[in-house]
Amino acid sequence: MGDAGSNTKRYEVEEHPFELRHEVKRLNARLDKIADSLEKSEFKDILENYTNPKKRIITNLMAGISRGLGLSLGTFVILGLLGYILSLFLNVPVIGEYLGEIKKYIDANS
Repeated sequence: MGDAGSNTKRYEVEEHPFELRHEVKRLNARLDKIADSLEKSEFKDILENYTNPKKRIITNLMAGISRGLGLSLGTFVILGLLGYILSLFLNVPVIGEYLGEIKKYIDANS
């Protein structure tokens, strides 16, 4: 029985180096994937941005200005298109009368 137990132990010991090498290779491949994804996500730039208050303030200021201008221009374009489309319906009997009154009201107050 002592020989059978030692054979089993020796078999496990001989098996471990291969398993460990395989596991280390698998972990190295996974670490390489993680490193690549961090490089692609520009994690270093993100950290620099959040650790430097001046950069963060400038970035947020520019983002706010961009959002404000985008919202204003987008609203202008959408309202212009809506006005143009509604002006096409001035000749429709029921809707046209209502829109004509709105147009007279707007022209009177402009």
